[in-house]
Amino acid sequence: MVQITMNMKQVAVGIDIGGTNTVYGIVDKEGNCLFKDNLATYISDDARVFVAALSEKIKNSVADLGVDVQLMGIGIGAPNGNFYKGTIDFAPNLSWKGIVPLVDYFKEHFNVPVFLTNDANAAAIGEMIYGGARDIKNFIMITLGTGLGSGIVVNGQLVYGHDGFAGEIGHVIVKDNGRQCGCGRRGCLETYCSAPGIKRTAFEMMLDSNEKSALHEYTFKKLNSKIVAEAAQEGDELALKVFNLTGKILGKALANAVAYTSPEAIFIFGGPAQAGELIFEPTRRYLEKNLLQIYKNKVKVLPSELPIGNAAIVGASALVWNEID
Repeated sequence: MVQITMNMKQVAVGIDIGGTNTVYGIVDKEGNCLFKDNLATYISDDARVFVAALSEKIKNSVADLGVDVQLMGIGIGAPNGNFYKGTIDFAPNLSWKGIVPLVDYFKEHFNVPVFLTNDANAAAIGEMIYGGARDIKNFIMITLGTGLGSGIVVNGQLVYGHDGFAGEIGHVIVKDNGRQCGCGRRGCLETYCSAPGIKRTAFEMMLDSNEKSALHEYTFKKLNSKIVAEAAQEGDELALKVFNLTGKILGKALANAVAYTSPEAIFIFGGPAQAGELIFEPTRRYLEKNLLQIYKNKVKVLPSELPIGNAAIVGASALVWNEID
């Protein structure tokens, strides 16, 4: 239990652990990021060594803010983060193999509550605490990036399931024997609607069509979803078809998700979401087309209101306020 001291500014630390880099920030209850820094994730194959180094940086950062700051807790977003156990379980893109008791390692350095979940769940809680879902009790958060993550909130509570891993919309199969996914299966939604998925769609379309396109100027290695979006914004017909197909696949998958939880809104966040209506318009259109009649015209598809540059750490910090409040 953290003893609250009056007249001190209460803050939480938000940590976003990525495959290459880990970013952390000190965030107040209003969602303002007061300090931000980073550390290479791969300083050691031993997660305990990494946590010790990161903890030292965090302590120094909190101290530098002044004596009027009180640390209330630490929230962590990480691949395969298990909220119930406080562990990272078999994350394929991290060097720490097996089950890593990350929360226990942090508690060796801090006498405050420490919470861990995956990055998409952290984003969902961040949206609920700081973003567009402040007054919404039922919604789905979709994060588009290297992968496709999701967090599902029902009646104001994040859905974790019996083992802490519920809500993996990115790994529903949308095409039999489809693209190989990093999870080991084929045809997952992530392989079509993530940033790499958009890139793969563009190249498949270029191979199957003689249509002129600015995208032909790029090698597979150089092309990315941002370039495809820029071409589409310039009216490139092939690039526009890429986003229409991406929205079609995403919209249909989300229509199925709606049938499970009947959300008021679906928020979309991440790099591909910056394409704006290029991705939102077809997603909304195909969502509506595939919804059961009882859900039609009830579900909003909205851009996330989390701050772009600090979204991951602000979302992770929201874990603290959500739990201690």
